[in-house]
Amino acid sequence: MTLSNPLNLLLIPPILYLAFRIVFPSHPPSTNVVPGEYDADVYNWMPATHPEVIVHRKYTAQELAELDGKGGGRILLAIMRVGRDGKVSKGLERTVFDVSNGRSFYGPDGMYGNFAGRDASRGMAKQSFDEEMLTPVDQALDALDDLTQSEVDNMSGWHEHFERKYTVCGELVEANAEDALRGL
Repeated sequence: MTLSNPLNLLLIPPILYLAFRIVFPSHPPSTNVVPGEYDADVYNWMPATHPEVIVHRKYTAQELAELDGKGGGRILLAIMRVGRDGKVSKGLERTVFDVSNGRSFYGPDGMYGNFAGRDASRGMAKQSFDEEMLTPVDQALDALDDLTQSEVDNMSGWHEHFERKYTVCGELVEANAEDALRGL
């Protein structure tokens, strides 16, 4: 570094000031702070509590039904993923989305609240929010083999929309498939 360059001369004072502040901080760290509590004298970027972690897993219809947002908990719903060929296949998964951020839409009082905790595939495909669009949680998953191509495309569009907007947190599986996975 040459001191003949005026820019180098201008940079020396800020560098010296920063080095001084590193060696001699203006506020010494507080030692009497209880973890998770706020100390106004100390800047801390860490949150007081860690946010809830979402684990990607398999859900049965009964397990999903418990996560309908009633009581202020998480809100999940499932939509079938349409294959690349644009057709519904029995082997394709139903993606489970965490729609808790959309509580005003999917919560108990929301306009799409009946989809909370359920497989919303048929309702999304047919653009219907009627209760008869929902398969009861104690029955097998809806095969959706009677949907028209425009309804399948509609469901696919909803799935893509949800993938862009909400967190994917698992897949919906048949209850007996889940029992087989657990070794029951």
